[in-house]
Amino acid sequence: MRPNYFHVAPLVGLAALAVFGLSGPTLAEPAHGIAMYGYPALPPDFVSLPYANPEAPKGGRITFGEVGTFDSLNPFILKGNAPWQQRAHLYESLMGRSRDEPFTLYGLLAESIETGPNREWVEFTLRPEARFSDGSPVTVEDVIWSFETLGTVGHPRYLTFWTSVSGIEQVGERTIRIAFSEDNAELALIAGLRPILKKAQWDDTDFTRSSLSDVPIGSGPYVIGDYEPGRYVTFQRDPDYWGADLGLRRGTNNFDQIRIEYFGDAGVVFEAFKAGTLTVLREQNAELWQTRFDFPAIDSGDVVKSEIPDQRPSGMQGLVMNSRRPVFADWRVREAMIQAFNFEYVNDTLTGGRQPRITSYFSNSSLGMEHGPATGVVRDLLEPFAADLPPGALEGYDLPVSDGSARNRAGIRAASDLLAEAGWTVEDGQLRGPDGQPFAFEVLLRKGSQETQSIMDIYARALERLGMQVTVSTVDDAQWEERKNALDFDVTYFERALSLSPGTEQRYYWASDQADQPGSRNLMGVKSPAVDAMIDTLLTAEDPEVFTGAVKALDRALMAGRYVIPFYRRDASMIAHASSLRYPDTLPIYGDWGTEWLPEVWWSEE
Repeated sequence: MRPNYFHVAPLVGLAALAVFGLSGPTLAEPAHGIAMYGYPALPPDFVSLPYANPEAPKGGRITFGEVGTFDSLNPFILKGNAPWQQRAHLYESLMGRSRDEPFTLYGLLAESIETGPNREWVEFTLRPEARFSDGSPVTVEDVIWSFETLGTVGHPRYLTFWTSVSGIEQVGERTIRIAFSEDNAELALIAGLRPILKKAQWDDTDFTRSSLSDVPIGSGPYVIGDYEPGRYVTFQRDPDYWGADLGLRRGTNNFDQIRIEYFGDAGVVFEAFKAGTLTVLREQNAELWQTRFDFPAIDSGDVVKSEIPDQRPSGMQGLVMNSRRPVFADWRVREAMIQAFNFEYVNDTLTGGRQPRITSYFSNSSLGMEHGPATGVVRDLLEPFAADLPPGALEGYDLPVSDGSARNRAGIRAASDLLAEAGWTVEDGQLRGPDGQPFAFEVLLRKGSQETQSIMDIYARALERLGMQVTVSTVDDAQWEERKNALDFDVTYFERALSLSPGTEQRYYWASDQADQPGSRNLMGVKSPAVDAMIDTLLTAEDPEVFTGAVKALDRALMAGRYVIPFYRRDASMIAHASSLRYPDTLPIYGDWGTEWLPEVWWSEE
């Protein structure tokens, strides 16, 4: 097993943790949990997660609003658009996360986990009490079928892991062994997070068919209740849920019903919240957080505002350019697009200047790149690729800063110079390439994305000043997902959340072999030997300094690649909710992350 440089003190810089030594335990025998580095923080008999309230009452309903719709209830295939929350609430995996540790898992469907000395294999022993929602036991056969099916015909996000599996077999009455074909200590943990489905359900049914009637049977705390595409879907708490008394689940999944209402755009979602149709709303804009929450329910105290801090990386949010398209293949063109984006003016217009800009993929954390020239381990890792790296990776790269005025003359001038260097010239007010073809592209947005559309209203005017022909196309959810999965876009909205323990998922996000795969998460089409090498290094590093250096170097290579035009980040999650909805005083280091904090550990006082 790898050394412990995350768990010992997750709230301080990783470099400082090297003093704690480079040796760590191995799972020589079955254990209740596993950490990417070192020991799990919680003992085998832990009562509940530290950020859950084991005395939380059960009952009530929580209602969210979503922009868009759904046309499938199978979230495990590429076809169709299923409610994204369904995976979290209805299906269990062999292990479950603690969001108070960077990457530690505890037994869920599995009562224990065991690995080889170098994690070249992993064994999971199922709990005898583990059940699907129809009351049937979760078996080894179900586990093996789930891995094989998801790994071969499931959504592309499951396929890459399967290529690293050299074998899967039953080695005991309730025990499965999975062997790996590559040296990657994280694979054992990834295996623990794969959803497990009921094999018998699909004996005479095509698993790959998108459907509203074939709902995969899961073993989670909720089941599908009522639903109507385009309007709502409900998840009902299973009163016979088998895992309610596990330490990992005590104090969680407290609502009898989770309801999701669907609307045409974000403005209607807000109005539904004001009217009391919704009971919780995540606000993304700091200016609106300060200015529009002044309705009667706020004044009466029936609705309250909560700000939830976190200690995770910023991740990346913005407009991604498809470098597979010839028009965006040149880094100078992508840099020109970034120079023309007047962030300071956009930020002041839309948020009152209240939100800081995302400055790198891992900014706001000890894993983020340092500004200025690369030094030490970071430089050592990047220098072998100096000839292939775009300018700024070694020398240092910073996003441009405008004077805040609407014209952004310096940015437009810099963009014009870069475009000219790349062979684009203005003729009769139109930017044209050496072949005479105009610089024309489409920005693909999903219906209801009002804030991004407001940003594009400002940005498009700047691009038109450069002579570009910009078309903004707004499509429904199904079309947006279909075109995104087919990599059929020029520019589109991009959001990638990143953790304090980056690992194999980085391959899915940025690796060259993922760039041209349908359904790829490598939307920008990164094909960089340096990026591939940094991912390989962070996955195999046994020295914390090398690991941290590899992540910082990866951050540099991605930023210098100029693939995304970054937006702003939030210093804390902004959540407005009915006053009857409560959450524990103790917060996890990840804060409000996905569904694993809200609604998982919340409860209703009604």
